Amino acid sequence: MQHDITELLNQWGGGNQAALEQLMPLVYAQLHKLARRHMQGQNPDHTLQTTALIHEAWLRMAGDSGKHWNSRAHFYGVAAKAMRHVLVDYARARHAAKRGDGARRVPLDEGISVTDERLTGLIALDQALIRLTKLHWRQSSIVELRFFGGFSVEDTAEILKISPETVMLDWRAAKAWLQKELNRHDA
Repeated sequence: MQHDITELLNQWGGGNQAALEQLMPLVYAQLHKLARRHMQGQNPDHTLQTTALIHEAWLRMAGDSGKHWNSRAHFYGVAAKAMRHVLVDYARARHAAKRGDGARRVPLDEGISVTDERLTGLIALDQALIRLTKLHWRQSSIVELRFFGGFSVEDTAEILKISPETVMLDWRAAKAWLQKELNRHDA
């Protein structure tokens, strides 16, 4: 099945819309797992549900022209990033309405949550990741894959085509840098 997914991804990247329709049932369970990770800790009455997160991310990915997928793992990494962007956009919209009430820092070892008291923290984390991307693209990618995507060290290494040891070194460095940035933002 992994071969089928990779082949369909390549066909989709080549512009075959029928491949896109065949792909969704094959990847939906993993996308649901990613979305559920992103939505951990939400209030039951949260307005953004897991299925909506999947669909919003899927629409963003389907609308992206010139797609090229290196592997199914690369696809899931891009999906995790798309979900992060959906959540950050949601947080920004909610934050604009609330103007920062109840803001607090989002520790890197907690699950992703966009409850009202974390809106500002999620936006701050996104802004810090954007700054980190400009300084250290690979470290930023590792944070997105591990923290937002829930990928293992080995899967992250496969996606980025680096060793697991390099993943761990960059993971530690990125967490330290982001923690410093988030503490600076809190101050």
